[in-house]
Amino acid sequence: MNAVQPLPHATHAPSYYAASANRDLHFPALEGACRADVCVIGGGFTGLNTAIELAERGFSVALLEAHRIGWGASGRNGGQLIRGVGHEVEQFLDILGEDGVADLKRMGFEAVQIVRERVERFGIDCDLTWGYCDLANKPRDLDAFEAEYAELKRLGYPHDIRRVSRRNLGEIIGSDRYLGGLVDMGSGHLHPLNLALGEAAAAQQLGVRLFESSSVERIVPGSKVTVQTAQGAIEADQLVIACNAYIGRLQPHLAGKVLPAGSYIIATERLPDGLAHELLPSNMAVCDQRVALDYFRLSADRRLLFGGACHYSGRDPKDITAYMQPKMLKVFPQLVGIAVDYQWGGMIGIGTNRLPQIGRLPDQPNVYFAQAYAGHGLNATHLAGRLLAEAISGQAEGRFDLFARVPHRTFPGGARLRSPLLALGMLWHRLRERF
Repeated sequence: MNAVQPLPHATHAPSYYAASANRDLHFPALEGACRADVCVIGGGFTGLNTAIELAERGFSVALLEAHRIGWGASGRNGGQLIRGVGHEVEQFLDILGEDGVADLKRMGFEAVQIVRERVERFGIDCDLTWGYCDLANKPRDLDAFEAEYAELKRLGYPHDIRRVSRRNLGEIIGSDRYLGGLVDMGSGHLHPLNLALGEAAAAQQLGVRLFESSSVERIVPGSKVTVQTAQGAIEADQLVIACNAYIGRLQPHLAGKVLPAGSYIIATERLPDGLAHELLPSNMAVCDQRVALDYFRLSADRRLLFGGACHYSGRDPKDITAYMQPKMLKVFPQLVGIAVDYQWGGMIGIGTNRLPQIGRLPDQPNVYFAQAYAGHGLNATHLAGRLLAEAISGQAEGRFDLFARVPHRTFPGGARLRSPLLALGMLWHRLRERF
């Protein structure tokens, strides 16, 4: 199996998160040979939380990261911690049945709770703030909110949820662009890179060996898996591949089932208290309902972080600020004249059915994987880490099997054509939502 190839995207400029990181952790590159019960490839949320869960169960774990901990989507995402795993999970009724779909939804609640517990247990300073609101662009979005509210009540969702009319939306957002909202006080927002760095420190505290600048060049399968880097190798009983959108050519079977898509964020200069309060009076994270959605929130130091514009074409904007700022000003015209201090982007992983892919390779039962979170990775990665650890340790494997039962199609067109083909498909969806 060939090495991970860094994607040629110029969006990996220093982000606001990198500039405001509260830890400066450094881990050595792998040199020489070592042994572990489990080797994990990937130093993002999936890999870190799988390592934590396994270490807590008594496994020896070695984790390899090609760049730095949190270098990919885990350290550069919108920081929105939103309940749920997957999109429109009712599509799996024929495969999982009503009970299985309900279990998926409840695990979407658990995913956020895992983050809450991690932060509390390890004292991770990541600006965790509770409160989130979905915003309606169309009347049909309000109908969807009504159905979602009823379903959350039916499932016994333990946190405060409420519908907000257009008349009262000023409590949430200082914009007249939306028709209403659905507030969820069990979801929220945080500084994702500081969360990742805090979890890396926790993993190390639990005995996990972490290696940075250790790109995997080859995986040798067998009853014992050998993972080779340029300067070393790890032999392990089990392997977890947690590379998501950055898998490159490392594992062709998995690479064909996840599409890297670009998402972009700008961060303004620090806003005066009054202006910050005018924009988001309740300091909630918010998201609209369009295919090319906008998502935004305030940082702890009163910057507006505004993101969205998911790109499937494989081409990044030449100037992220020039691309994103007009979108921001449509929502908040009061920000005219406010400077943008940071611009960055990165790749999220998307599958054909938008359910996280959690399972093991069909011909290599000791090789596990999790990927394709479709923009909900901050919480779903934490759930994936728990499910992978449960399966590897032989505990509660039924939850892992629930995800593994769902088939995931390979994107058509091969590596060169699958992005353009999907971009055409998403253009069709965008045209549909105008009517």
